[in-house]
Formats: sequence, C-alpha cells, structure tokens
Amino acid sequence: MCYRYSVPGPDSLMKRFSALFLENVSFKRQYHASSFDLPQLPVITNEHPQQIQLFTWGFIPFWVKDFNAATSIRVKTMNARAESIFEKPSFRHAAEQKHCLVLADGFFEWREYQEKNYPYYIRLKDWEPFAMAGLWDRWKNPGTSEVFETYTVITTKANPLIEKIHNKKKRMPVILPREHEREWVVSSLTKQDAEALLVPFDDRLMEAFPISRLLTSKQKNPNVPEVFEPFTYPELQKGLGQKNLL
Repeated sequence: MCYRYSVPGPDSLMKRFSALFLENVSFKRQYHASSFDLPQLPVITNEHPQQIQLFTWGFIPFWVKDFNAATSIRVKTMNARAESIFEKPSFRHAAEQKHCLVLADGFFEWREYQEKNYPYYIRLKDWEPFAMAGLWDRWKNPGTSEVFETYTVITTKANPLIEKIHNKKKRMPVILPREHEREWVVSSLTKQDAEALLVPFDDRLMEAFPISRLLTSKQKNPNVPEVFEPFTYPELQKGLGQKNLL
C-alpha cells in the first residue's frame, strides 16, 4: 500500500520531469504527506503532460452523484490495485482514459516484527525524484458546481526489498522506470501496454531504513526533515535485522 510519501520542492520537480508549474500554483517541499489529510500534491496528467498540477489525494470518480457519496468514496480510493483497475467500477474509466504521474522522492511503510510495527523510509539509492503510476479524475459537485481534481496511487505486489518491510500485505506503489514514465501518460496507451508497466520496481535500485515514529506523532508536526532520519531500534538488530534492509 502507499498512504504516505515525500515530495521535493518545485525547482527539483521541474528540472527532473521537464515540466512547469502554472504561475499561480504555490507548492513547498513536503517531507511527509499523508493521504488521510487529503493533501494537494504534484501530478502530471495525460491531459497536460508538460504541466505539473496540484491534485487532491483521494480519488472521486466523475459519476459520483453527491458530496456525501464523494466524501465516503475518497477515503477508500487512496490506492488502486494494479490487478483490478480495469475491472473495478471506481477506477475502470480512469484506467482507460486518465493516467497521471504522481511525483515523489520517497515513501513510508510499516514493518511488522515480533507483533510490533516499525516505520521505514524507502527511496532510490541515487536519491533522485521518481514517478509513481496514478489515475486521476475530475468531479463536479452538483450542489455547488465546485470542481474537484483528484488522484489515486496504483499499487502492485512488493519486490523482494519491500516484501521484507511491508511483510503483512506485501504491496508497494508502482514506481515507473525513468525511461518508461512518459509512456504512462500517452493517451493512446493500450490496456495491454498499460498493464505491462504496472510491475514491481527493481529493488536493486532502492534502499530502506527504519525511522522514528515521528510520522504518526499527535504532538509534533511530521512535515519536517527529521521525519526520515535513520533511527535505531535495538530489537531490530536481531532476526532479519535493520541493516540487512539497507
């Protein structure tokens, strides 16, 4: 699954993805963004592949009838399983027509060890930003005419590294190899070609390490650099060990 991730600042994103923010869009580096806060975060859509736009995390299909239904469904659509996006009613239309790149430079996941959960931060070994495969849609509130542009992060089965960390559900976000990113936002992409992209990322290019529990603190703001500083849990030195995951 993927419910929390980090996003670099606008300059890094524009340079890395060769796309521009609109002049009136304001965005700051996010050290920790949680789907449960329904944040607005950077995406690149197949509709405007040269722009970086801010969409709200929590997918609302275009056909939802009212605001109450939209509020209910969006908390269930933070992620979309790659194996079922072309069949599930919530995602089927977007899977066929509305793809996006979800921009990030790391994500957070929980590892269960001896009946306790430990947070980890996962990123590429070169620390470069990357794109996760996503779906987007545009919904208009019939009561107020307000337009909501929302997205979901697509997940797939975990690669060997993430399988050790997310060892209960064994899922991970679909990270697109740099050479295939733009294929995901080509409007003419076929279902077969799309499915071929929704596979686990090469774990040899990734690293992961335990971090403190700051990301779920109710007393402190987790959107700070310290949220993904390495943290040592003595109990993780045993068994699989935390060093084996670096």
